[in-house]
Amino acid sequence: MKAPKKGSCDTIAPLELPNSFHCVFPSDQLNMEGYQTFRGGFWNYFSLGMDAQVSYEFHSQRKRHPQKFKNQLVNQSTYLKLSCTQGWFCAPLFHPSSHNIAQLAKVQICNKSGQWNDLHIPQSIRSIVCLNLPSFSGGLNPWGTPNPNKKRDRSLTSPFVDDGLIEIVGFRNAWHGLVLLAPNGHGTRLAQANRIRFEFKKGAAKHAYMRMDGEPWKQPLPLDDETVMVEISHHGQVNMLAANNCRSKSMYASSSSNRFSDDEYEDDS
Repeated sequence: MKAPKKGSCDTIAPLELPNSFHCVFPSDQLNMEGYQTFRGGFWNYFSLGMDAQVSYEFHSQRKRHPQKFKNQLVNQSTYLKLSCTQGWFCAPLFHPSSHNIAQLAKVQICNKSGQWNDLHIPQSIRSIVCLNLPSFSGGLNPWGTPNPNKKRDRSLTSPFVDDGLIEIVGFRNAWHGLVLLAPNGHGTRLAQANRIRFEFKKGAAKHAYMRMDGEPWKQPLPLDDETVMVEISHHGQVNMLAANNCRSKSMYASSSSNRFSDDEYEDDS
């Protein structure tokens, strides 16, 4: 983000960035003169758009009134209520098209050779989820398992946890998200990439909602001729223990363990 004329990274504290974020040192290679650069990390997912907006409102209310959020059933009903009041179920009526992802940011992905390419985002997409693990929103799998045709035509693979790739999935609204409850349901598969970059410039929105491993924040967007950029890249790997029926799979596992779905809910957009 563009640095203020006076002050240091402490001036960004009111953003309430997730705890994993920290301001990089001046000697860091990511540091750019005139900009404030933050580095953070996540294990599971990063999301941008309306799902993060609902999560941010829930998080804000829980901070203001913690005594009202002591029961799991009450929490879930409150979250559902906020999804309705925030317009997530009736997005075409309550959510301006100018706030859709395609209008909000320029999205680029990087392939294994290090080349950056623009990623086409359908105009109807209001939320993007970048997955490191095949689990989101209570254990659902937004990417699913592409069938052999999709694997051949679009070079899509199963969401292996050790291939260094990020699965990028889009959603139009809450109804689209409910498709995940179906046996072979999944979101709109946009791409798999080693790195992804969101570039925000002056536009119709003053801020965007983002979420990282369940921690949401409200990100101010440029008001003048400046740029706010979010870039996600693979950082490293750790060994983990998993049961035999674990949904997460290794790319080195036997092919017989990676079954393909019928993909009946594929969204060709």
